[in-house]
Amino acid sequence: MSGRVGDLSPKQAEALQQFRLKIQDILPQLPAQHDHFLLRWLRARNFSVQKSEAMLRKHLEFRKHMKVDTITTEWRPPEVIEKYLSGGMCGYDLEGSPIWYDVIGPVDPKGLFLSASKQDFIKSKIRDCEMLQKECDLQSERLGKNVESITMVYDMEGLGLKHLWKPAIDTYGEILQMFEDNYPEGLKRLFVIKAPKIFPVAYNLVKHFLSENTRQKICVLGANWQEVLLKYIDAEQLPAMYGGKLTDPDGDPYCRTWINHVGPVPPSYYVRDHVKVDYEQCMTVNRGSSQQLDYEILFPGCVLRWQFASEGADIGFGVFRKAKKGKWKKAAEMEEIVPSQRYNAHLVPEDGSLTCEHPGVYVLRFDNTYSIFQAKRISFTVEVLLPDHLQSSQTNGRPSSHEQDEGSSRQS
Repeated sequence: MSGRVGDLSPKQAEALQQFRLKIQDILPQLPAQHDHFLLRWLRARNFSVQKSEAMLRKHLEFRKHMKVDTITTEWRPPEVIEKYLSGGMCGYDLEGSPIWYDVIGPVDPKGLFLSASKQDFIKSKIRDCEMLQKECDLQSERLGKNVESITMVYDMEGLGLKHLWKPAIDTYGEILQMFEDNYPEGLKRLFVIKAPKIFPVAYNLVKHFLSENTRQKICVLGANWQEVLLKYIDAEQLPAMYGGKLTDPDGDPYCRTWINHVGPVPPSYYVRDHVKVDYEQCMTVNRGSSQQLDYEILFPGCVLRWQFASEGADIGFGVFRKAKKGKWKKAAEMEEIVPSQRYNAHLVPEDGSLTCEHPGVYVLRFDNTYSIFQAKRISFTVEVLLPDHLQSSQTNGRPSSHEQDEGSSRQS
């Protein structure tokens, strides 16, 4: 049995009756009181009345805290989010559900985070959810049947290392958790189209925020993605840029009236020069020396991601590759992957990442050989991000570390 109205087992029907009795005190405060709405919470918790009740009561607190009931009428996102956060609702699938498009590639995560607060991003996504829910309610009235979930299309063309920036990924994870906790069963299916090679790494970073039920609704489409979309969406409802016939009134195939297509955030919107980061490790690089951190990459396609800040003065940084772990080598004896240069990481923290195309030992080298008098204290976080199919077959624990006096190779 599907656990939906008209398709309940005797046990499910009994659970629904018990659930309604348990929440009588909060029922008038909920956005809906009908069986369709209550069954969403029961399905999300496998018809455990106790767990469903706890989830729903927590959701009510969430609605009060975030002022969700008035978020679509009394709160508006900052201009930078309205202009430079992509996506939008456009058309309906064959069953009448609203379709939401997210166009990931052109999004500028760092620019957005330097221009708006994390709370603003979360509130803007809550607002989107509430607007989509209202559209589902309108569709239910128009069609004379229950419409409670949406179809999503994630256009991943242009997904790159900039999208794996840790503060952005962490916030996206919080948003996904918010969806799971407060909008259960709101997703019918999610189509991922034009996914590049780096997509499995990105997915692996966020999938633990998703329930198993949600993961099963994600369809990563191949080269025939247009053909598949047209099986679920009528051509008249699918934007022309995605293989359908829908355009803006002026003929725009990108349907910009409904879907926000963005670009880099202009620095004029910036309200801060960096995002505060909590670092996992610290070390001191003595004057006239360097520190090397080894990370053994066993499989091609892994991503090495780093963030660091120095105290008091600048620090040199570069990434190299060598064949074997454990044996210290001078920078000149290794293959240079990210050219070494000095960073003012005491003023603005540095971050970066690279896709490891070849297996080997990747060496992150902090260089203080040019400093005659001053040791440097470095706070840093380094991670090896694995593609989804590799899971935890490779660890990214503490690396081996080497410090050497490289006086003979001092830089001016």
